Amino acid sequence: MIALPEVLTIIALLILAGACASKVSSQLNVPVLVIFLAVGMLAGSDVLGIPFDNAVVANAIGTVAMAFILFSGGFDTSWKNVKPVLGYGAVLSSIGVLLTAVFTGLFAYAVTGGKFPLEWCLLLGAIVSSTDAAAVFAILRSRSVSLKGRLQPLLEFESGSNDPMAAFLTIFMVGMIQSPGESYWMILPSFLIKMSIGLLIGFAWGKLAVWLYNRIDLEYDGLYYVLGIGFVLLTFGSSEWCYGNGFMSVYVAGLVMGNSKFVFQNGLGRFLDGMAWLMQVLLFVMLGLLVFPSRLPEVALTGLLVAFFLMLVARPLAVFLGMIGSNFNKRERLFVSWVGLRGGAPIMLVTFPMMANTPNAWMLFEIVFIIVLASVLIQGKTLMPLARLLHLDKPLRETSRSPLTFENTGNAGSQTAEVEVPKGSLLAGKKLVELHLPESALILLIRRGGAFVVPRGATEIQERDVLMVIANDEDLKELERRLQASVSDTPAIRPA
Repeated sequence: MIALPEVLTIIALLILAGACASKVSSQLNVPVLVIFLAVGMLAGSDVLGIPFDNAVVANAIGTVAMAFILFSGGFDTSWKNVKPVLGYGAVLSSIGVLLTAVFTGLFAYAVTGGKFPLEWCLLLGAIVSSTDAAAVFAILRSRSVSLKGRLQPLLEFESGSNDPMAAFLTIFMVGMIQSPGESYWMILPSFLIKMSIGLLIGFAWGKLAVWLYNRIDLEYDGLYYVLGIGFVLLTFGSSEWCYGNGFMSVYVAGLVMGNSKFVFQNGLGRFLDGMAWLMQVLLFVMLGLLVFPSRLPEVALTGLLVAFFLMLVARPLAVFLGMIGSNFNKRERLFVSWVGLRGGAPIMLVTFPMMANTPNAWMLFEIVFIIVLASVLIQGKTLMPLARLLHLDKPLRETSRSPLTFENTGNAGSQTAEVEVPKGSLLAGKKLVELHLPESALILLIRRGGAFVVPRGATEIQERDVLMVIANDEDLKELERRLQASVSDTPAIRPA
């Protein structure tokens, strides 16, 4: 038995090593998630000798981690941005995942020469069928990425909403292996029931959370963040308890809350972002601990063959079939096909057959690990070069962190927003005193390039300035109306 202080020290060191090692990723041009995995592998049984092979514990940690990652992903997703791509995003995250699982499973069955049963190969396909939310969010929301048009909201929505489908297919296939002879047609009613329940419960808890935040008036600010943790766990647990899909529920609840207005919304968003990163570090380091590198060579060839088929055939075929009739051009569809990163979710999902003691479960885990490693290394490193090659990237605009943060405490009656002065604006060259702002509107700070300017009456506004404004809702709308009336390029107004 290892004493609790030793366990806590090891966990703390692994978390710190994973977080600090992320700084190395940009210098080595390696995706940060690979660094997290490497830390876990170095600490594991084959290297430094920390023993960890408990699938039940790994599944519990991985499930909680994915719940927070998906909730944070939904919270940061703008409904206004994803609404135009909702239809095709939903198709890719459901039918696209199913097609990817079937194509990959059939290929695995063929490439192994029937060594494993078809159900086992389809289980492998199901586990690696979804794009990983943690991996995609980490790359697309980094400071090095900017994509044209509707690509980014489509990819973020798909990656956030397709893990529930992969989890459903994985658990379904485990059941098929344990109960031979069951009809595959059971998948349709089971899918509709679980996803519908998950969606409804997530929506209900999201709305209830917003209502409670706006009315509870807690004495201690820190308790608002405790409420957030409670709602994430309650949403996932209650959904699974009611035969719903917990991953779908937490994503929908996060989406509802992130697109509503409530007390301490900005602070909760930052807190959840930190929680999501903590969970990513825990998840990937833990999964690295589970791996025995000495066992990987015997499954490396199979894993690489399946990985390349998944990247070059299964995912693109599923995407092109799922986007038939869309107004996305071929270059955009090709790029969407390539953004099929596999990350922590597949390795977490493989713990389900490990817990169920399905045949060759550890070999399945090792093959999945090879697939994930190949995907993150190859696709993660080539994502933006491909975007530039296809002319789908936008010029990167570096933004500095604002030294001012404001929180809606429910008392001020005002909110902060960032207003960008577009190129060619009639405001450019005017002094602040000449803007004739609405009565309650006040410009607090001006972000100009990588620096900040403290506003005064004589300060001149320049093109591409970002004005941090505080005002009530009515005056913010009036300010937006005036700016839109003065320029052809509608300025971007977003919560600060």
